Amino acid sequence: MLLTLGCLCFFSFMAGMIDAAVGGGGLIQTPALFNFLPNYSAATLFGTNKMSSAVGTLSAARSYLKRVKLPWNLVLPAAATAFVMSFAGAATVNAIPKAYIRPMVLVLLIVMAVYTLWKKDFGKLHKPVAIGRREMAMGMAIGGAIGFYDGLFGPGTGSFLIFLFIRCFAFDFLHASAAAKVVNLTTNVAALTFFIPTGNVLFQYAIPMAGFNVLGAMAGSWIAMKKGAGFVRILFLLLTSVLIGKLGWDMAVSWLA
Repeated sequence: MLLTLGCLCFFSFMAGMIDAAVGGGGLIQTPALFNFLPNYSAATLFGTNKMSSAVGTLSAARSYLKRVKLPWNLVLPAAATAFVMSFAGAATVNAIPKAYIRPMVLVLLIVMAVYTLWKKDFGKLHKPVAIGRREMAMGMAIGGAIGFYDGLFGPGTGSFLIFLFIRCFAFDFLHASAAAKVVNLTTNVAALTFFIPTGNVLFQYAIPMAGFNVLGAMAGSWIAMKKGAGFVRILFLLLTSVLIGKLGWDMAVSWLA
């Protein structure tokens, strides 16, 4: 158990660091849990992942909010809708086959990557739009859709949020990452309100992993703020490329099996 815990804590640190900078920590932590704890159900491993990542996301959000000012009249309604829909997604985690979700997510990730490469100044300048009723409604719709996806499936949640905050509200990558952390925190907490009462969290693993996730999150948010929006844009493209490769590989393996 100690060797397994040590390996999971290492991957949790790496996940926290990547997730704090640009999202996508689940791409590292979730496969690690499935590899090292193969005898547990998917719901239990997802719950353990959420417990660890929620604490790291809280740490990253605190670090960002000390340096970055956000339009709370946009972010808070989006976070509230994300909370409700993430709980709904977690409650249906075993009801919808992942085979139906992967192709759609893969296409969306490819579109995001191509658009970001094509628009050279995408996410470099911070010129946020004025927040009126239309923008608040759009933010709530984004929060609801991404929240449901995060509770249900998860990989790429942070990347989707960052992309949409930039595309829809003209944030730069740094401010979009900060806003994404706030929304992502609420989706993690919402999912946990389902996973914990149903006994789907392995606390003996989740608590130590959470500590290392926090350390990784502190390192990742410091790097992101030190290097700026341009550096985060590069990380975003790298992570999106890895997500595309991972989901494409998973689909190919399932088709060939």
